[in-house]
Amino acid sequence: MGAGGRMAVPTSNSVEQEKPLKRVPCSKPPFTLGEVKKAVPPHCFGRSLIHSFSYVVYDLSIAFLLYYISTSYFHLLPHPFPYVAWPIYWALQGCNLTGVWVIAHECGHHAFSDYQWVDDTVGLILHSSLLVPYFSWKHSHRRHHSNTGSLERDEVFVPKPKSQVGWYSKYLNNPPGRLLTLVITLTLGWPLYLAFNVSGRPYDRFACHYDPYGPIYSDRERLQIFISDVGLLAMTSFLYRVVSAKGFAWLVNVYVIPLLIVNAFLVMITYLQHTHITLPHYDSSEWDWLRGALATMDRDYGVLNKVFHNITDTHVAHHLFSTMPHYHAMEATKAIKPVLGEYYNFDGTPFYKAVWREARECHYVEPDEGDANKGVFWYRNEY
Repeated sequence: MGAGGRMAVPTSNSVEQEKPLKRVPCSKPPFTLGEVKKAVPPHCFGRSLIHSFSYVVYDLSIAFLLYYISTSYFHLLPHPFPYVAWPIYWALQGCNLTGVWVIAHECGHHAFSDYQWVDDTVGLILHSSLLVPYFSWKHSHRRHHSNTGSLERDEVFVPKPKSQVGWYSKYLNNPPGRLLTLVITLTLGWPLYLAFNVSGRPYDRFACHYDPYGPIYSDRERLQIFISDVGLLAMTSFLYRVVSAKGFAWLVNVYVIPLLIVNAFLVMITYLQHTHITLPHYDSSEWDWLRGALATMDRDYGVLNKVFHNITDTHVAHHLFSTMPHYHAMEATKAIKPVLGEYYNFDGTPFYKAVWREARECHYVEPDEGDANKGVFWYRNEY
């Protein structure tokens, strides 16, 4: 084990201290998944249809209330107050709809109810409303959970070894370059991943989440990919009718900008969950499922943890038990911490600082020189 360098990391009481960041253990853990599961209260694995639907009703009620206020009253405000009110609406609605996205994510994991058809119906409706191909993402995301931390088989934010990093990367290793990279990643990263598999696992031919016959999917999954595409076409048709009735500017204000905020948070949350200077990645000689699942990072988004249904600060537990409902994840996280010990990973750095720091520190992965574990890769930023 080596030190991951020195940088300011907030402690649990939010006081920043200069201390070395220790790398996450990369050896086989001294516990099994079964032992971790025994530490979790059994009721945490229970899925309540009523409880789950209460979050859907709550989030959609907030979304409608924000929509009603913005469309009914903003135009009555004297100049220049509408220019202040609309950005507040965009931020609040974008955060709230990210919570809706997370509930659909729960459906994709069969964590919403005991009924698969209910989960898929709710997930298809919610994700399609946010222009997400539900089944397409569900299947590729399941493979991410099955192969987390694997350099060959993981599906998203797969880091590259130095030999595969583009020639232009070293020219972006400066504040303006990092800012440009982050802006592109947070605005275009999600649609580029869905359409062109950018930042995803390499395939031997073109991979696209909208293509039922693409290499991402098996023959038995192709019909569901078609259903996802139909869901997106239905939502696109609805938005076209909205534009015809209300105008494009109205749609941009009410829907498009909040959706861009949803996409930005989605990319940032996923990036920060799997990108950290202390997290290992493994090639096929070292990877196993438990070590890969543990190579994830819980983060602190402040009040947004609740808005995002704790997908941010319970991600380690989520990777260990992905069918567990989000409303039990905090209790489960507290229960497994004593068992995981140093294998539990949490970084309380504010997310807006963390995303800049990881962009600066985590450029590619390489094994340590002289380390016998050549199949364990760590982040580097030197060129």
